[in-house]
Amino acid sequence: MIFNFKNTPINYNVVGDGPTMILLHGFLESSKMWDPLLPELSKNGKIITIDLPGMGKSGVVSEIHSMELMAKGVEAVLEHLQVSGATFIGHSMGGYVTLACAEMFPNRVGKMVLLNSSPVADSEERKLNRNRAIKIIDKNPRAFISMAIVNWAGEATREKFSKDLEHAKNNAYLFPVEGIKAALRGMRDRKDRTEILEEFPREKYMFLAEDDPIIPVQANIELAEKCGAKPIIASGGHLSIIENLAAVRAFLLSV
Repeated sequence: MIFNFKNTPINYNVVGDGPTMILLHGFLESSKMWDPLLPELSKNGKIITIDLPGMGKSGVVSEIHSMELMAKGVEAVLEHLQVSGATFIGHSMGGYVTLACAEMFPNRVGKMVLLNSSPVADSEERKLNRNRAIKIIDKNPRAFISMAIVNWAGEATREKFSKDLEHAKNNAYLFPVEGIKAALRGMRDRKDRTEILEEFPREKYMFLAEDDPIIPVQANIELAEKCGAKPIIASGGHLSIIENLAAVRAFLLSV
């Protein structure tokens, strides 16, 4: 289904009925990443998946897709669907958007799950890497996408899940280059929302992976405990939805 946000198509899907859960994908991903979970999750309630701007079948809104802009897009979809509140699950960049929603629209966010995600802003080194990535994308977007997705997986699981990683790459190859760059700029410029997570008054979780190269597990266990969020630890790398689907499914069914 399509909703127009700032004169731009935003693709979303709704399955099931009952208590609502919002699933927000990460960078170089789309709502399709959640497909393996939908049959079981939708037995327990209404599941809404959204292609964030510039990803999947959603259009490019701006040169910079800030976390605030994407949060406004999510809120507009929920307003359109007359959903007052929901459990938010955000993978990686989707977690950054979830935190922006918690700050900007606190009554919309019930429980919160940061899946392979963190409230911490980019370091200066990470910001420089984002800028380098934008230049690489201008020259060879397929090479960047392929390298990024493979590197996100844990070294021990890359070969085992090679077909799934190839599928993820083929999905991302279809995204508009300007949308990919807009997301990189948005992540580069995002603010630290550790205080937002710390002050969030309802149930909150950080689902972390032992070999995640993006969200270091030990540092984020400590961060979760500092913020009063429950850390959930699983094996694998940054792509838990691929590398440890069973653990993600079991956890989300329990939330």
